[in-house]
Amino acid sequence: MAAEEQLEVAKQNVERNIKKALFDKNMTQVQLAKLIGESRQNVNKAIKGGTLPRDVEIRKRIYKVLGME
Repeated sequence: MAAEEQLEVAKQNVERNIKKALFDKNMTQVQLAKLIGESRQNVNKAIKGGTLPRDVEIRKRIYKVLGME
């Protein structure tokens, strides 16, 4: 599998896992964004697998809040 394909699969897995955790906690992305003090757009970008350092930082906070550490 090419590196780009692996990256896409990894992004999809991150998104799937976070969305499942949100579902399990009966929480929306809007609620999550408010909880961690970010905009819904920034949270969505991080969930979709953004690779900027800010996206990674947001994901770390998401993992902590959702108990995914």
